[in-house]
Amino acid sequence: MAKTVIIEEFGGPEKLKVVDREVGDPGLGEIRIAQQFAGLNFIDVYQRTGMYPGQLPLSLGMEAAGIVDAVGEGVTHLKPGDRAAYASMPPGAYAEVRVMPATQVVKLPDGIGFDTAAAMMLQGLTVEYLFHRICHVRKGDTVLFHAAAGGVGLIACQWARSEGINLIGTAGSDEKCALALEHGATHCINYRTEDFAAKVRELTDGRGVDVVMDSVGADTFEGSLNSIRPLGWMISFGSASGPVPPFSIAELGAKGSIKLTRPTLFTFIAERETCQKMADHLFEKVESGAVKINIGQRFKLDNTRAAHEALEARKTTGSTILEI
Repeated sequence: MAKTVIIEEFGGPEKLKVVDREVGDPGLGEIRIAQQFAGLNFIDVYQRTGMYPGQLPLSLGMEAAGIVDAVGEGVTHLKPGDRAAYASMPPGAYAEVRVMPATQVVKLPDGIGFDTAAAMMLQGLTVEYLFHRICHVRKGDTVLFHAAAGGVGLIACQWARSEGINLIGTAGSDEKCALALEHGATHCINYRTEDFAAKVRELTDGRGVDVVMDSVGADTFEGSLNSIRPLGWMISFGSASGPVPPFSIAELGAKGSIKLTRPTLFTFIAERETCQKMADHLFEKVESGAVKINIGQRFKLDNTRAAHEALEARKTTGSTILEI
């Protein structure tokens, strides 16, 4: 039996329940992993509320790190005793032990702790694809990155600095802006006190940025479009403030033939070889010291509700993890 956090109906953080679940043996292409830490992400909130519906009862959590204790038939890249980490479908990371598909589970280098790995897999792989798998942001380019003091944002600030990319961040307080600047943002705009689109134009001498990376959604979408140079990119990769409402695609032409995409990480890591290459790139950044993972909050598995409440209230900075 393994302690597991589930929901039996969609709704608020009060719907989270801790139960004991039986854990079986891994089948074809699966592993069983004893988990040390799990990461907390906004996708967990989307699944809990039903914005991204799943079959109930549903165990939540998309990333974790621990030790492989059994492998099923056909699994050749992992063995019992391996240190491992993942960002993977299906959800179920909020658990002491789980059986799961092995495809997106990668070996964890000895130099990276379980807590660090759980805090960085989904967020770090997200940054890797944002910078390298869509429009290949180059040295000297300027990027607007919303929620720059969050878990993904602080990794993105450091990643940009390590590659000579100018990153203009946004955050909801002067303190959060200071944190983003400490982590490598070239500028950071407090969106509560300034019109970020107007400030972006000022900072770029009226040109606009090459790429916007926007995980906020409804609240920032229009301003994001107004911040992009002609022929630039709009990458909408999340909906923290709610989904982007319908709009006319003619706006993209009117604003300078802007290219718009709505990607998800799991498309990029669907194949094991690509997932491993992306993970290796992330591990290299972390082991070299170019990217340091900021764990801003730690909660016990039994206190997952409080973790969700803090995340939704935007009271978190950096990454949030659950200690299992």
